[in-house]
Amino acid sequence: MKFILLCFALLTCAASAANIVVMTVEDPNNYEAPRTMREFAEKELRPLGHQVTIIEGDKPQPHHFAGLIEALKEADLLVLFSRRRFPPKEQMAAIRAHLAAGRPLLGIRTANHAFIPKPNETVDPSLAPWPEFTHEVLGGENTGYETKGLPYSVSVAPGAETSVLLKGVNTAGIQGYQSMYKVLPLAADATPVLIGTAQAGAVTPPQPVAWARTYGAGKARIFYTSLGAPEDMRSADLQRLLLNAVGWALQK
Repeated sequence: MKFILLCFALLTCAASAANIVVMTVEDPNNYEAPRTMREFAEKELRPLGHQVTIIEGDKPQPHHFAGLIEALKEADLLVLFSRRRFPPKEQMAAIRAHLAAGRPLLGIRTANHAFIPKPNETVDPSLAPWPEFTHEVLGGENTGYETKGLPYSVSVAPGAETSVLLKGVNTAGIQGYQSMYKVLPLAADATPVLIGTAQAGAVTPPQPVAWARTYGAGKARIFYTSLGAPEDMRSADLQRLLLNAVGWALQK
């Protein structure tokens, strides 16, 4: 009976299989994102029938994401886990077109400064920073981080107790092991799902660490979490949250 139910579940998932593009980059400060995204794709996404294309940046040269334009033409979902990269104008136009068409985006951790140059950084004119992305698309801010009293605890945001994003998620199994991002204030239409609270000795008030909203005239579904460090990604409950977010984002 269990085998029959498993087959039925796999067939059901395969029927709604999606083309998912993961945009990431190898960077000492990007939390081993290429590795954790490959593992997430292999263990969680592909078994459900999803087609996953991982586009790793800086190839063949810094800021370039070879294959991104073609991949986004067929993408049902863009997963962004990249840090301070400014794709060429044509590639950035493809990202904007994806969102303008109402197609969803799932941002992980460093996505909140994915396209923001460092202060006084000189950017080649052929590249396209998008410093407003954090505020305009994700619906949060990028105003620093809290490192005191790590790790920090995670709890359900008030009113989110019955959210589909938390189905099967036990927040006791989630903890923030590295810096807690300061993201407040959120956009008026952003719905917090999880809240992070720094431990004793910190001065930062509790911050949303996961939320959802829509963006633009096409109402593209947006989910973002500032969790995603390698230690965070070992949590089965965080993996389940991300999988729920994928399912939610792909709903029409």
